[in-house]
Amino acid sequence: MRHPLFIWTLIALLAGTTWWLAGSRRVEQAEPTTHAGVREADYYLKDMQATTMNEAGRPARTLEAQELRHYPGDGTTELTRPRLTVHQGKQPPWLVVSDDGWISADASLVLLGGEVHITRDAGSDNRPMRIDTRNLRVQPRQDYAETDETVRVRSEQDRIDATGMQAWLRSPARIKLLANVKGYYASP
Repeated sequence: MRHPLFIWTLIALLAGTTWWLAGSRRVEQAEPTTHAGVREADYYLKDMQATTMNEAGRPARTLEAQELRHYPGDGTTELTRPRLTVHQGKQPPWLVVSDDGWISADASLVLLGGEVHITRDAGSDNRPMRIDTRNLRVQPRQDYAETDETVRVRSEQDRIDATGMQAWLRSPARIKLLANVKGYYASP
């Protein structure tokens, strides 16, 4: 027969191991589980504003949003009610507002979803302008935007309707309308 101290030590060791295993299982089960396909943000911001400066140290672009959510899995960012301002030095800036937005992980592409409105106040060399469209793709580093959707461009009493647009918002700004272009001009 074995020594009683050895048997009690073995029982205590087994009991301790069982208690440790049961405790670690409870901790594992208590951790939140995620379902396949569900994305969880690692951080979010409310009422955010970020300004990018140009080489001269002046504002180049300002991005504002009611809410920003960043997703670590793919590095993308989602925006609620984004507002992008493209500064033009001494000329009035372009203002781009949409329902929602998405930014690629490397920030080279911004997708603005839903209704998109682009405006610019009148300046010394230009008339006021408003562009209404949907689902705009923006390359912020180039201040370039495009869409395949219907577009309405208005300036004072004049209006142009088209399908598809390319817009270069950096000075000298220019807009290219791609198809089905119809213009309505008010005579002076």
